[in-house]
Amino acid sequence: MPELDRIDRRILAELQADGRLSNTELAERVHLSASACLRRVKRLEEDGVIAGYVMLVDQAAIGRPTNVFVEITLQEQSAQLLTAFEQAVRACADIMECYLMTGEADYLLRMVAADVADFERIHRTVLTNLPGVAKIHSSFAMRTVCRTTSLPIK
Repeated sequence: MPELDRIDRRILAELQADGRLSNTELAERVHLSASACLRRVKRLEEDGVIAGYVMLVDQAAIGRPTNVFVEITLQEQSAQLLTAFEQAVRACADIMECYLMTGEADYLLRMVAADVADFERIHRTVLTNLPGVAKIHSSFAMRTVCRTTSLPIK
């Protein structure tokens, strides 16, 4: 893990807030020359601290306002089954996030759907066909209270 100084952390905070900042604008905000700022950003990218750049799309604006959290319990936890399950999950565009969990369920998924009927389709055609699924428990989010993509930079 590379050491991050105060300026590196400031660069990360600024880019998390607005990934479209020009290098010149970013340099001004962190009080560096444009060339020094660019060198730092490149180093952060090369070190893997900056993992990539994305555009965030509003779920509701594209007709997928519903968040569904799905707990999956597998029939067994063999390495082969875990690998097969995870590969299948990565191939499903409706699954936004997937976590291997401790506790009762093996995996927790966050999925997006247009509505209950759309989720029923996903449940029937996708979830029940994932490798090794023994139990599925779904919960619909009524409202998003807070959500961020910005990590706390200390």
